[in-house]
Amino acid sequence: MAASSDGITSIARFISQGAIVQEFCIGHRNIVLNFPAASTYADHNSSYFGETIGRVANRVKGAAVCNLNGKECALEANSGQHSLHGGRSGWGKKIFAGPVSRRRGRDGRPSIEYSYKSPHGDGGYPGEVDVTVVYTVYGEIADGVESYVLEIEYEVRMAENQPDGITETIVNMTNHSYFNIAHGPTIEGTVATLSTDLHMPLDSDGIPTGEAPKRLESIKANRDFTLGALQPRIDDCFVLDSDPDNVPLDTRHLPISKAATFYHPVTDLQLEVSTTEPAFQFYTGDYIDVPAVDGAPARMSRAGFCVEPCRYVNAANVDQWRNMVLLKKGDVYGSRIAFRAWHGS
Repeated sequence: MAASSDGITSIARFISQGAIVQEFCIGHRNIVLNFPAASTYADHNSSYFGETIGRVANRVKGAAVCNLNGKECALEANSGQHSLHGGRSGWGKKIFAGPVSRRRGRDGRPSIEYSYKSPHGDGGYPGEVDVTVVYTVYGEIADGVESYVLEIEYEVRMAENQPDGITETIVNMTNHSYFNIAHGPTIEGTVATLSTDLHMPLDSDGIPTGEAPKRLESIKANRDFTLGALQPRIDDCFVLDSDPDNVPLDTRHLPISKAATFYHPVTDLQLEVSTTEPAFQFYTGDYIDVPAVDGAPARMSRAGFCVEPCRYVNAANVDQWRNMVLLKKGDVYGSRIAFRAWHGS
C-alpha cells in the first residue's frame, strides 16, 4: 500500500506472518526495524519486530488467569514463570490470511485487511476467536504540515461454535513496531515527549502490582527529554485513562488521543503515536539483540524504541481491571492505533 503527494512518498509494507508491519517509509527512509525478506522473520524475530501481538500483549503473571470459564486457566510460560506476548508462539508468529483490499477506513479510505482464526487452546487461551487487523495508510495536511499516517484497527470476536463450557476468553492486542528516526544505528539523540507521567508500579518481574497508577518521578508529562546512548532505560506501562471503569471492551468509538511524540534534530523526522487505548508500553529497546542475517545489519541495544498502545498489563488477574480484557461470546473487542510521521517542524 502506498500514498504519495508533492514528491513525498510514504510506503507501508506488510507480511502475512503476524500481519507484520515490515516498512513505514517517509521519503526514502524506513523508520521501523525490519528484515528485508519475509522468510527471515520465522527464525530470527525474537524481538517481535512489527508483530501483531495477541492473544494478550505484555505479561500475564504466573502464566495463568485466576478465573476464566469458572476455573484457573494455565497459559504458555515463555518469560520465566510468566506468559509474554501470547506465549511461545503468539499471534506475531502465526500466518494470517490476506491481505484483502477493503474500503473501510474511517473516511472511506482504501484499506487492507488480514485475518486469523485463533483456535481453542492457542497459547493456552480458551475459546476459538476470529481476529481482523485493518491497515490504512494516507496522507494529510494539519497545521500546514504534510504528514503520512499508518492507522491500525483491531477487532476480535468469539467464534459461534465453542467447546463445551467455554463462553469467555481474554484479549489485549497491540503492535510491536520498533521505530528509529535518528541518524545512526541507535535512538541516541531522539527527543521524546509523553502525554502522561502516570505509570503502573511494577514488581521485581516487571508486572504491575495492581496498585493505582502513580507518577513516574523521572519523566514529566508533556515535557521533552532526550534518549541517550545508554539512558534513560524505560520499559513501563504508562496510563492515559486512570479510571478502569471508563474503558469499554471496544474502544474504537472513543476519541483518538495522543500518547507520545518524537523528534530528531539531525534527521528532522517526527513521529506521533495516538490511540483509543487507555495505556501504552514505552520501551527503549535495551534488550534488542538481533545478529546480522540475510543482508540485514545486526540490531543491538537501543536500535529502536516501541510505543505499544494496550489495556492495563495483567488486567485479567486484577478484579477492577478485568472487564477491559474479558471477551464473552457475542461481544466485540476493538481498538485503534495511529502512527503519524513527517519531516520538519
